[in-house]
Amino acid sequence: MRELILAMSMSLDGFVSGSAGETEWIFSGDQEAIAWKLEKAWGASLHIMGSRTFQGMAGFWPTSTNAFAPPMNQIPKAVFSKQGNAILSAKAESAPSTELQPGAESWADAYVASGNLADEISKLKAGEGKPIIAHGGATFARSLIAEDLVDQYMLTVYPLALGQGLPIFSGLAQPRRLELISSRVFPKGSIAQIYRRA
Repeated sequence: MRELILAMSMSLDGFVSGSAGETEWIFSGDQEAIAWKLEKAWGASLHIMGSRTFQGMAGFWPTSTNAFAPPMNQIPKAVFSKQGNAILSAKAESAPSTELQPGAESWADAYVASGNLADEISKLKAGEGKPIIAHGGATFARSLIAEDLVDQYMLTVYPLALGQGLPIFSGLAQPRRLELISSRVFPKGSIAQIYRRA
């Protein structure tokens, strides 16, 4: 059975993006932090995400030469969307001269989960292999947290206070106790913390 890891970057004051979805600050990590995140990305057997994140990533990763493009393209995906398979028609609009990266077809071949969230996650977890990594946005992350579907929280906290923005732990019915299983500080001040259910 596979575990579900929620991977999120957040500010010191607990926001995963600004109020209008601004996230450019999450790309300000140092080489050590990038190498750590890259290692974790390769450690997945499946990347899952909500429909808005999927559309943004499907329009970016297939032609990207960024260091994260290989694991993001080559590892299978699942998208959670009430639109059904129509979500897959939102393919990358690339210039004719833009070369698709190896594995880019995995975005068009993504599994579309349109049923009950807990049932779909249970079905995905039933597979064997490396963990499932869930990527935001905030709404999808909050849904996973609210239904207590996350086995591990992989949070990278940046040395930045946004003052306002989108949280992922808001609206919990009761406090959620977590156990810190690892922590790593990077040269530019970001801290990777991995928690699991206490």
